[in-house]
Amino acid sequence: MLIRMLDIVFSAAGLVFGLPLMVALFLVGLFDTGSPLFVQERVGRNRKPFKLVKFRTMKKSAASVATHLANASEITRFGSFLRKTKLDELPQLWNVLKGEMSLVGPRPCLFNQDELIDAREQRGVFLVRPGITGLGQVTDIDMSTPELLAETDRKMIEQMSVRSYFQYILQTVTGKGSGDRVRE
Repeated sequence: MLIRMLDIVFSAAGLVFGLPLMVALFLVGLFDTGSPLFVQERVGRNRKPFKLVKFRTMKKSAASVATHLANASEITRFGSFLRKTKLDELPQLWNVLKGEMSLVGPRPCLFNQDELIDAREQRGVFLVRPGITGLGQVTDIDMSTPELLAETDRKMIEQMSVRSYFQYILQTVTGKGSGDRVRE
């Protein structure tokens, strides 16, 4: 309950205070791809679908696949900047405010990632809200290793506390973790 309250306060504050930055990124994104927002259906809490919102980092023609299956040549120059700075994640504050996500939790996967969905189902990962960041992100474990990621997610969930919540956020903001891998 406390973590949900923190999610609401921080996502609302992030949306209000980050609005000028998000407007600027949106405008640059218009020139970059013509479509600055990327919306994709993801697996949420209790396997319920939701629409995840991010700033677009790839060409509009890029295949809608898990990041580790995407081709690096599809990432735009501006998209590369957004990924390195993790600013592409800012619109997900809306998902957090709506209660579809948490700031900290397992990264939401696509419905076609059967191996990861099965591994997470076995470990009870879908009992919690997915997050913008978490243990997998700050330790460079991504969806290309589904069993390891599901186990890491389970470990994070079991050990979640207010302290670890803030640690994962701080580690993400200070640049720990390189994000999801993309095929070269």
